[in-house]
Formats: sequence, C-alpha cells, structure tokens
Amino acid sequence: MVTLAEVAQHAGVSASTVSYVLSGKRSISAATRHRVELSIRELGYHPNAGARALASSRSNIIALMIPLRTDLYVPVMMEIAIAVATSARTHGYDVLLLTGEEGPDAVRRVAGSGLADGMILMDVELDDERLPLLQAADQPSVLIGLPAETAGLTCVDLDFRATGALCVEHLAAQGHRDIAVIGEAPAVYERHTGFAERTLDGLRSRARELDVRLLHRPCQGGYDAVAVTLARILDERPGTSGLVVQNESAVEPLLALLRQQGRAVPEDMSVVAICPDQVATQSSVRLTSVAVPAQEMGRRAVEHLVAKLGGQDGDEVVLLPPELTVRASTGPAPSRA
Repeated sequence: MVTLAEVAQHAGVSASTVSYVLSGKRSISAATRHRVELSIRELGYHPNAGARALASSRSNIIALMIPLRTDLYVPVMMEIAIAVATSARTHGYDVLLLTGEEGPDAVRRVAGSGLADGMILMDVELDDERLPLLQAADQPSVLIGLPAETAGLTCVDLDFRATGALCVEHLAAQGHRDIAVIGEAPAVYERHTGFAERTLDGLRSRARELDVRLLHRPCQGGYDAVAVTLARILDERPGTSGLVVQNESAVEPLLALLRQQGRAVPEDMSVVAICPDQVATQSSVRLTSVAVPAQEMGRRAVEHLVAKLGGQDGDEVVLLPPELTVRASTGPAPSRA
C-alpha cells in the first residue's frame, strides 16, 4: 500500500501539504496541488477511508434506504439502486444500501452515527413515518418518490398522476368506454404508497373528465391471483374492453389468461402497462406502455443530493413527464352488437 509519506516524497512536498490537498482545509497553490495530484495518480494512492472521515468530518458515503418488500417488483427497485450507485461513484461517493423495513429506526441510526453524509429514501408513502426525522437530521436528503406534503423536501419521481391520466386518454381516444385497472398488491395501497396512490388518482380524475367508466382492482402477482382478479373484473363489468396494468408480475399471467379465454389482444381487449420498457417489449405481446425511468430517477436523485452536500440551498420537487409508447397491445374498441 502506498503511504501519504511516499506521495509527499514523490511530489517533493511535506506530508502535511499532501494532507491539505486531500482535505481542502488550507489554500494550496495551483502548481503544488497539480504536482501532488499527479503523484497520487502515478502511485495509485488511496486515502484511508476512516482517517479521511475523521480529518474532514465526511464519510463520502450516501445511504440509500430501499426496503425490499415482496409486494413490490424488486427488479425496478434494484435498477434505481444501481443507477444511484453508479452515479454516486462519478461524484466520488460510495453507497450504503439499507434494505430492511426499519423505517424511522434506520433514519435515526444513520443520522446519529455519522455513517453517511446524506440519505436517499425510496418506497415513499404519502404519510411516511421517516420524514419528520429526516427533516430534523443534519444530513441532507432526497426522496425518490412523493409524499402528500413536500414542503422542506427534495423529491424526484415520475409524474405518476399524469401517467394514470395518459393511460386513460390513450384508451379513450381508441373508443374504449369501460376500462379496468389491475393494480399493485393490496398491501401497497394499505400503506398508501405514493406512486400507486397518485397513479390511481390520475386514472380516476381523467376517467371522470372523459366520461369513461373505471374499475380498479388490486392484485397479487402470480397466475392464480390474476385469474381471480380478471374473472372478478369481467363479472362486474362484462363490457370491459381496455385494461391498465400497474403490476409487472401480473403482465404475463394476464396475457396467458386472455389467450386461454379466446380474447385476442388488441382486437377484443386492449392492454396498457405501466412498467419498464424491458417488461413491455419482452412480453408475449409487445405492450403499449408508459416506461418507469428508473435510471433517470436514480441519477437525478444523486445529482440533487450532491448539490446539497456542496452547499446549494433550496428544496424542490422534480416530476419526470410520462411518455407513452404505442405497441401491439392497443387498438380500437370492439364494436358491440
């Protein structure tokens, strides 16, 4: 391992000068700083993380709180997490991943221990118990998600309310007057998870404006649960000709069930999904969909947190506009005899 003293000798400066260059605690001339930085690169010197944290009161670590629940589609959550980690490294930060369902206790632990310089929270609920502690903590924070009240918070999210509205608009423009929503698992709505509640709000509001009948049914993932949910929808609303699916685990079972019932997609039933492009394009029918911009959300969250760590003031809400891509799963509503 290369030592600080060896860097100093290589650069022809004192060890304290190298330390000041690393910590930024004292003003060093541009020429000397350049010489030290060149020696650091040539020798492959990496400062001891513990010593650097003590010297600078910074850990250069971002805590990412991402509860991995069985009722959410984990691949999307992990895609966001990977985007956060990749973007953080470009800014010189490592990521501490907290995957448990500790809630406020996790915020207390990070805030009280100095484990991380800042926090990014995911799986945000409308009335999230973590938020009062987060606002009282010294560390800057960013939410990937939108609570009911955003004052004093920095949030990044897809505009899920506009997403729901866009799905209804697309189907209504094709003549569909009876639309059903196959939603997330019931527990997601019981927790009042922000993205699910806001999507439902957008669906319902736009349906009322366009005089479209809308039926929403939560659904566990898996073939049996989707079969029960689809049967319930068609029993309650036999004239349903459009489906909006916000549940990635339900997509393929739904398409299989429609085939078994002799319902052609999109001739008999149009399907719009809110899901990653990979899910939409690799399904047995290429789905018309609104993409979840996981990578963009993760990158934007890191950029806002790094700006706050750099001393920039101001909280804001960044809502990414939804984009609907038309594929093979939607078409004109079937004519009714």
